[in-house]
Formats: sequence, structure tokens, C-alpha cells
Amino acid sequence: MTFSSAAASSKLLSRETVATENAPPLQTLPSRKPLTVLLTVPTLEIGAADVGTLDLVRILAGAGHRPIVISSGGRLEPAVGTAGGQFIRLNTASKNPFVIVRNSLALIRLARAHRCDVLHAHGRTVAWSALIASRITGVPLLTSWYKGFREQNLLKRLYNGVMARGDRVIAVNDQIAELIAERHRVPSKRIAVIPAAVDFDRFDPAKVDAARVNAVRETWGVGKDTKVILVVGRMLRRKGHHVVVQAVQRLKEIGLKDFVCVFAGEDQGRTRYTGEIWDLVLATDTTDLIRLTGVVEDLPAAFAAATVVVSAATQPEGLQRAILEALAMQNPVVVSDLAAGPDVVLAPPAVSEDRMTGLRFASGDDRALAAALIRLFSMSEAIRRAIGMRGRDWVLAQFDPSTVTAQTLALYAEIVEGRRKGDRAGQRRNHEN
Repeated sequence: MTFSSAAASSKLLSRETVATENAPPLQTLPSRKPLTVLLTVPTLEIGAADVGTLDLVRILAGAGHRPIVISSGGRLEPAVGTAGGQFIRLNTASKNPFVIVRNSLALIRLARAHRCDVLHAHGRTVAWSALIASRITGVPLLTSWYKGFREQNLLKRLYNGVMARGDRVIAVNDQIAELIAERHRVPSKRIAVIPAAVDFDRFDPAKVDAARVNAVRETWGVGKDTKVILVVGRMLRRKGHHVVVQAVQRLKEIGLKDFVCVFAGEDQGRTRYTGEIWDLVLATDTTDLIRLTGVVEDLPAAFAAATVVVSAATQPEGLQRAILEALAMQNPVVVSDLAAGPDVVLAPPAVSEDRMTGLRFASGDDRALAAALIRLFSMSEAIRRAIGMRGRDWVLAQFDPSTVTAQTLALYAEIVEGRRKGDRAGQRRNHEN
């Protein structure tokens, strides 16, 4: 598995080439017994790791394997059983060192009791527990990186570094793979670039009728002719909602009419950020233009109701599922240079105008975001529709679920076979001695 170097990160990479370069075709892998995989994740809410874990349950169960999810739980918890997995509750969301050690002992017992073949960690707290369990039991460890982590000091760097200590490390895109290699000196052969898959059946504009769209717009309190800037994602500082508010202020000051901005995301109550956003909305006199709606249950209809989908991320976000889903719904997108790479959003000057699927701006630059929105709003409806259609075609080609499934199963087979070969070699050495 390889990824592009930092110098080449601006190139438009073929996802299938990047992720499968060194992986044998799935059908040529030796036939093995079904695998038992312990998937550890802090919560099962709406985060990238949470949804990514559920996707893995579907992939593994669909291939006849046995996925067991270890988590504190959440709204996605019932979906684990529906997808064919088993759920075991453990306080994996805690950052308390004593709880992390206690969880590692629980993972050791579970790995042995279920004769586990792979431990797969989706987050730092669970990765520390899984690393200890892996070292003691000999079960190989996989880790999945969905985004970049802040490293304010040496202690934070050490804490984050556990994600780079798996036998293999999965990165959702080249941006994250490069970050892992540069910060943690992980050899490229240990990094697998496997993107998220998109449910193209659910996120299909042809399957969202006008009644669903009107219901969402009514909830937002907007008319049918009002342009909607939609921001999907949890209310976290790294998502850049404050940058969007400042850009909306600029649009209002220049006299732009008939638009609103909707923040469709959950406030988990872990930070004061939502309160800060409300203070900023009041200070910028944008209360008439900003809507904080919480989680939208009918997300495909929300995308269909939006004119543009924005991600103003101020930290590397990896492969944002919301952006992929927006593109699948034929939405033009505007993203910061930390929100999505050129392998996700085709934007000038990297591509010509007739190939663009959205626009990009410098992270944290609200003036540039406002300019990008003005440019998009000034386009005719036909041009915006053409941009959206190219976006769906692009994600259909690059993020096909069957390809992602094949890449994932090939990696599991590879890591298990590698560990078995290592065990056999060790047994031979012991016999010779």
C-alpha cells in the first residue's frame, strides 16, 4: 500500500491505484476460516470513527466473518446487530489512564475467549487499550486514522502516537497518510490508504422527492427561492464554524440577499464552542441568517435542499464523509484546504473549469470563503447543476463500495497471514534450538 509524497499531494490520484497497488486480488488470497475481529471505538454516535466502524461490521459480516464491537455505545448501537455484528459495552470513551488499563485487561480476556484474529482500534483511547492487549496476546493490531490530531506539546504527541503503532495503519486518504509518515516516521509499507465508501443508493438525488425536500426547508424556516449554505458536522472548533459565521457577515455587509446558513450538527456538550458560536453570531449581527438545527435525520433531503455544502475545517479532516455524500447528492461544495484533498474535490487551478466539482479556499480565511460563495452564487443554475453532476460522477468512480470492500478484506487477510507466517517461523526456530 502506498501513498503520494507531500510534494505530489496536489496530484489527482486514482483511488484504486493508490489503495491496491501492493494488495493481491481478493480472489487469489488463500481460503481461510472466518475471522473474528474485535473492533474497538470510543462511541457509536455520528463521528467518522463511529460510522466507519459500522461500515466495517457490514463488510466483515457480509464476507462471513465475525465482527465484535467494543464501545461505550450510542445511537448507532442497534445498527451493529442489524449489520450482523455483536456489541459488547465497555467504558471505552474514558481518557482516564486507570480505565484505559482496565479496558486492556478486558480486551485480553475477550480476545482469548473469542479466539480473536485481529484487534482493530478506531481512536486513541481504545488504541492504547488495544495496543496493550495486542502485545500480551500476540493478536495483530490495526488502527484507523480518520483525521489529523492537534499536537500542542510533547505529551499530546505521545498520546496521539499510539495510532501509528499498529501492525498496519489505515489512513482514509493521502493527506492523512502523509501526516502519519511525517509526524511519526511510519514506513510507507505499514500504511494502507483505504477510503470510506458512500451509500450511493441512499444518497441518490433521484430518490429524494420534493415532499422530503420541502419538509426539511420548512424545518429550517426558509422559502423555496432562498439559497442555503449547509454545514454538516459536529459543533467542534476544528470544523471551522466560526470561519463560516465571519464569511456570512461579509456576505451580509456587501448586501447579498435571499440566503441562509444552516449548521446541521450535534453539540455533544463537551466544549463551550456552541456558546462561543452564538456569541459570535450576536456580535456579527447574523442571527437572521444563521440556523443551528442539530442533527438532521433526513440527510439526503438536507443535501437536496442545499445550494452549496461547506466545510471550513481548520485541522486536517481526512476524508470527510459529509463531503462525499454531498457530492453524491450532486451538491457543489466549498472546502478549506484542510477539509478535503484534491482526490475528493476537483477545483481550479488543479483542474479546468469544465471539470470542477467545487471550490477551495485557504483554511481560516473567511474573506476567501466569502469570495468562493459569491462566485458560486453568481453562477447560473445550469452551471451549478453541471458542477453537481460531475461531483456525483467523480465519487461514483472513486469511492465505489465494492472496491473499498475488496481492499479492506484483502488487508485483513494480509495481516492475519503475515502473523501466521511469523508464528510458524518462530515455531521452527524454537524446534531447531
